[in-house]
Amino acid sequence: MNSPAEGPALDVRDVSYRYGSRQALNNIGFDVRTGEIFALLGPNGGGKSTLFRLIATLMPLQAGEVAIFGCRLRTAVHPARRHIGVVFQAPSLDRKLTVLENMQHQAALYGLGRRAVRPRIDALLEQVGVADRRNEFVESLSGGLRRRVELAKGMLHEPRLLLMDEPSTGLDPGARGEFWNYVERIRAERQMTVVLTTHLMDEAERADRIAILDQGRLVALGAPAALRAELGGDTLTIETDHPEQLAEDIERQFAIGTRVLPGIVRLELPHGSQWVVRLVEAFPERIRSITLGKPTLEDVFIARTGRGFMAEEGDARGE
Repeated sequence: MNSPAEGPALDVRDVSYRYGSRQALNNIGFDVRTGEIFALLGPNGGGKSTLFRLIATLMPLQAGEVAIFGCRLRTAVHPARRHIGVVFQAPSLDRKLTVLENMQHQAALYGLGRRAVRPRIDALLEQVGVADRRNEFVESLSGGLRRRVELAKGMLHEPRLLLMDEPSTGLDPGARGEFWNYVERIRAERQMTVVLTTHLMDEAERADRIAILDQGRLVALGAPAALRAELGGDTLTIETDHPEQLAEDIERQFAIGTRVLPGIVRLELPHGSQWVVRLVEAFPERIRSITLGKPTLEDVFIARTGRGFMAEEGDARGE
């Protein structure tokens, strides 16, 4: 991690953005330390993709400021771009070219000489575990292997900040875990800062810190474990046919707070295991199931917004 004198890798200050009458981002501010893995977590429509595009210099700022290693995007966008590599959500590989040909094409776009860059390509392909596939056509690779090639491609020009938009899209849990292992390894070996967007809770859990966005607002910021610890106690999730009525009766009978979500009632209580039997005995015919667990990032989202983490479809022009 960086010393206080170094300054942040990414500094976002008072950023707002509108698509016509729709407020996509509202006064967002945070910083990312050098060497961190930092996740922008939120449901679709929360604003994370709009923020990603602004940081990646794909759209101009409307309000606020973003600086990348001290380069302000309003006044020094070209120097800032030299610091960043991007792995987009949509595939960017040419399926009809080999892995090596895709890497060589990327090198040409950045003005890197083929002979000089070949050792760098070899090292990156080895680092992400696809060196033995270098001469295979991309269309023959699995989704997980393609994402690894995308990762190598995004790092070819040796950026200091790697931006990844929904990097696990389309991957099964096994391939997602392998991809993340390579990201963490590369971060450690290359001292790279990583910023990603995701709507997956388990993916956000692997970040050093997260910013949770909802409806264009920053609703939580911190390490995943610290955010969960703020809630304390246990979480009880009750499935029922009439959650509003059950919640009202629980509050009246036991004088405890509840949260009502579609089809369920959630309670946050210390010593939650002691409440399972009490609730089932009190409402035996109305509880279909009851689950006891520790607070999750979804519980953090519910506590900060008052509603569930819904991956609703966002505006086509950007979440």
